[in-house]
Amino acid sequence: MKRTVLAIDIGSTKVCAIIAEIDDDNSAQIIGAGISKAQGLRKGSITNIELASKSIKSALNDAKRVAGTDLKSAIVTISGAYTKSLNSSGIVNIPDKEITLKEINRVMHTSLYNANIPNEFEVLHALPYNFKVDDQDFIEDPLGMNASRLEVETHIITTVKSNLNNLRKAVKAAGVDVEGVVLSGYASAIAVLNHDEKELGAAVVDMGGNTSNIVIHSGHAIRYNDFLGVGSNHITNDLSMALHTPLQTADNVKMNYGSLYTPSNDLIELPVIGDENATHEVSLEVVHNVIYARVEETLMIIAQSIEKSGLKDHLGAGVVLTGGFTKIEGLRELAVAILDNMPVRLAKPSDMGGLFDTLRDPSYSGAVGLIKYSAGGYTRYEIDVNKRMRHSGEEVLHHEIAPSAEEESMPYPMPSAHSSTSAQSKSAPSNTQKSAPKTETKPRSELSKMLNLGSKSNNKDDEPNPIAKFWNWATQLF
Repeated sequence: MKRTVLAIDIGSTKVCAIIAEIDDDNSAQIIGAGISKAQGLRKGSITNIELASKSIKSALNDAKRVAGTDLKSAIVTISGAYTKSLNSSGIVNIPDKEITLKEINRVMHTSLYNANIPNEFEVLHALPYNFKVDDQDFIEDPLGMNASRLEVETHIITTVKSNLNNLRKAVKAAGVDVEGVVLSGYASAIAVLNHDEKELGAAVVDMGGNTSNIVIHSGHAIRYNDFLGVGSNHITNDLSMALHTPLQTADNVKMNYGSLYTPSNDLIELPVIGDENATHEVSLEVVHNVIYARVEETLMIIAQSIEKSGLKDHLGAGVVLTGGFTKIEGLRELAVAILDNMPVRLAKPSDMGGLFDTLRDPSYSGAVGLIKYSAGGYTRYEIDVNKRMRHSGEEVLHHEIAPSAEEESMPYPMPSAHSSTSAQSKSAPSNTQKSAPKTETKPRSELSKMLNLGSKSNNKDDEPNPIAKFWNWATQLF
């Protein structure tokens, strides 16, 4: 049975909405798309909800018109701005000596519980990068293995709650609910990386208009992410100031003469800023020098971020550059020189059904990646923004809506009675936790669906008092 999904990529300079149909075998076919200029955003974050919602609605209406369908929920990207990442670990005992999805879900939630996440931050993704079964390290997939203990190391990506809530409000004002949120760099990586690059390790840099997002894949898992406040519009601003010409003219110069190769000495005539009737001549060598200086600085910032990650030695496949910035001639050669001769590839979104020419542009990697994510293109296991564990091959529940504000404020499920001593040694949290409800044992076929252990009753009369809650917490651990 086909399902229809709506993906909205909210970038720093544009909003792209894509509607696609996904078959039971997770093959996707794009049936509609809409693009609008981004308003009410600064460095990828919403600064004006009303203007942002208008941009989203404009792109959304165009996509609906082309697709001939109306959807009420969407999966959206969120910028890496105001994100904070950390690594955590969890360990649980296996009572039945066989690892099922229930145990994997439990150990991943345990790693979340063990993480020191500030109150003002909300989890976007919890991505495992190392499973350990008994004493065996780096298990690719522990499902079905016999073991007495399961450990996991996870990379947890969080964002400021207010940033996430403002995004949801802007999308809601455009007429659709948010059913999922994906880090924009993660979505871009899904769109451009191939199997070998994920296995060997690669850094994916989505170089956009005002911002750049970087994620590092190693062993089919994200190990690092960073946000860089540089983009191709900085070149436009530099040209405008250096050439004393309006921004629109500077942007046209960048598009027509944006090259890092040795320039000619030809002259071009440009209008003077502030005087519509006056013009002056500028050498292309000056244009080249301005562009070269900004691109060089941007690539050096990327190199510093990769160095800071501590994972440079894990990048067997090198660096993959995508985004609108990559259309500048000679970028790859300069990147190789600045990145210590690492392999560098300029990437466009990988092909999929209905991908028309406009969307094949590298600036749409994030939007295409959202569709691939909806079609099961995420990592083998992950906990998403709705606190549900997703896994490859799951039966996706249709149009699940994000939790309400009240549900969002609820803590993560407590580790179960089988959690190991790593959780026991953790001190009691300052905000008293609610105990997780007991769950009945279900057949494995039902567990193959998306697990949702984060839902709790909203009836406040049923909540235990703080002493009872602490007692429940203590008895679960001991």
